[in-house]
Amino acid sequence: MGTVGDGTDRTDGADGERRQLINVAYRLLGSVTEAEDAVQDAYARWYGLPRSRREEILSPGAWLTTVTGRICLDLLGSARARRERYVGAWLPEPLPGRAEGDHPGGATGAADPADQIVLDESVTMAFLVVLESMTPAERVAFVLHDVFRYPFAEIADVLGRTPAACKQLAASARRRVSPTGPPVTAAGRADVVRHVKEAWESKDIAALVGLLDPAAVMTADGGGMVGTVLRPVEGGARIAEYMVAIADRAPGLVLLERSVNGVPGLVAERAGVVMTVAAFDICDGRVTRIWVIRNPEKLRPWAREG
Repeated sequence: MGTVGDGTDRTDGADGERRQLINVAYRLLGSVTEAEDAVQDAYARWYGLPRSRREEILSPGAWLTTVTGRICLDLLGSARARRERYVGAWLPEPLPGRAEGDHPGGATGAADPADQIVLDESVTMAFLVVLESMTPAERVAFVLHDVFRYPFAEIADVLGRTPAACKQLAASARRRVSPTGPPVTAAGRADVVRHVKEAWESKDIAALVGLLDPAAVMTADGGGMVGTVLRPVEGGARIAEYMVAIADRAPGLVLLERSVNGVPGLVAERAGVVMTVAAFDICDGRVTRIWVIRNPEKLRPWAREG
């Protein structure tokens, strides 16, 4: 999808900011679709300015970032009311890994928005879920400063507050980010996820219990569109029993090891269609959190997987 209509001048340098803006907006909103819409809105406002006004703006990127941030701030405020009406738990949209040879934001600039998002620690499901616990202003200040290193003077323009107030907001948000324990290597994560897959496929409750932290929590997001638990399942033993019950009730599902938001996860397919994406948080060789996304609207970027 292009950012402007035909006949619009594209030589002002603004178009080259799109990938960065998508990255900012996804971390602020936790939704690829909403991020794309926010960036589209920002570009519409940019090209809606008189050309003379655009030429006066020294940094189109800074202007677009400020406007995108304000749009996201408004969306975050309204999202709270929408999510109160959401059926069950709301989880961020999961991102698929990229196929070999995929070049995000290629020469045409027409790549899928999900392909343009840099997969790093700031888009793991664990991190995005923590961001959901922040107020809209805290989230904007924290993401723009701690993740993207924007100065508080620029963040102040987004939030309409003083730089000192923005600094306080980022500090408050930072306190919500709990220590995650010893770092887990990618290989270590992949091993645990592979063992979970094998135990799940063999319906081995004892093996699953051994792989799950006793205080593990599983949260599922079906959005009221598909069947799933509406409340988190707590405790390794209960989660293991639930996973095996799912396997019994869903013949024909194929489990695949896939990158989910940049780290090892699992995907369940039926007849080549992605039905479920599962992300994991792992500490000391055991799974501490499982996030299960089944809402088909959130699985659209996965339609190209297979």
